[in-house]
Amino acid sequence: MHITAEPRDDHTILHLRGEFDTFYCPHLHKEIEGLIGQGSVRVALNLRLVKFINSTALGAIIKASKTLDKAGGKLVIARPSRFCADIIQKVGLDRVVPMYDSEEAAGAALQEGQQGGEMPAGAAQEEEEGAVMFSPEDASRIEHFIPEEKRGGNRANPVHGHSFGKKWRGIGRMSDLSGEGLRFTWSGGQTGLSPFEMAQFLAIGTDLGVKFRLPLLQKGHCEAVVTVTDVDERDDSVKIGTTFKDVDDETADAIEQYAKDMAFLKTELKKATE
Repeated sequence: MHITAEPRDDHTILHLRGEFDTFYCPHLHKEIEGLIGQGSVRVALNLRLVKFINSTALGAIIKASKTLDKAGGKLVIARPSRFCADIIQKVGLDRVVPMYDSEEAAGAALQEGQQGGEMPAGAAQEEEEGAVMFSPEDASRIEHFIPEEKRGGNRANPVHGHSFGKKWRGIGRMSDLSGEGLRFTWSGGQTGLSPFEMAQFLAIGTDLGVKFRLPLLQKGHCEAVVTVTDVDERDDSVKIGTTFKDVDDETADAIEQYAKDMAFLKTELKKATE
């Protein structure tokens, strides 16, 4: 990762480019300390060209914010990449370090003490991030609940070359993940199923082959077999709870690391708001 400082009349913009991981955390700290030494305590981090960021790097941003606060300054984030914006919002870091969709808005906030700005539509979560692809292990459930003409409705799924082959697969949105299982919400896609029919299709006890990503890890898609343990019908969707039935060691280790990362960030965010 590269860091470039751009002095402005009343604040400094730090442009970050590349992958922001544990190795580069001291580099950010050094830049912040240097700016404070020069009397520049209002700083905006431009994350437009940061395509990956891990939990330790997010912790370094929290530390930088606290350091600048103690020096009578402030830290904000400007123009985050889609990946960064999604992760920052997902862990709640934007409640401590506000995000803005432009350098101008970030600069104005540093002067006026605003609490946050609207993110552009383009910074919303990409379809692939947070998606859970699933398919019943028992193909007869697909044939029974979903008409043949409806089974090709999500050919344009966000990830190609997955192991589900020609079988129908649904795409839900992950809401929780732990070492025991995962939860996701499904709106039915183009199946035409009502929430009641979705709940029957994904009834308790149904085994699903699933594929998903772990946002804070560079590991590719994880695969596992899960068993549905609870189903909650909503007005236009269902929320599905599952437990892992068959998961390889590498995926289990990745999930464990993800859980540790999230716990670390929650602790750091709690310290930052005390």
